[in-house]
Amino acid sequence: MEKKDIKQRKLIFDEEGLQMLARRLKEIRSEKGLTQEELAYRSEITLSQIARIETVRINPTVSTIFKIARTLEVPLSELFNFELSLLSDK
Repeated sequence: MEKKDIKQRKLIFDEEGLQMLARRLKEIRSEKGLTQEELAYRSEITLSQIARIETVRINPTVSTIFKIARTLEVPLSELFNFELSLLSDK
């Protein structure tokens, strides 16, 4: 296979979705009375990673989201309790 036949890998960074997730994470964390530092400690995720998720600087892995949900003791549906705009609206 020649180089020209290989498609470039495109990273997916859904700004809207990540902003909505960040907002929900902050809301739930605040409702639980936790600081970013406390969430980081309890979840064994670095404070900088929690901060980057909440400021939409990174695209967290699914495993990271699972760990955060377990630490906050909420179902995944709580973290994803928001509506995304439809693709046709973009």
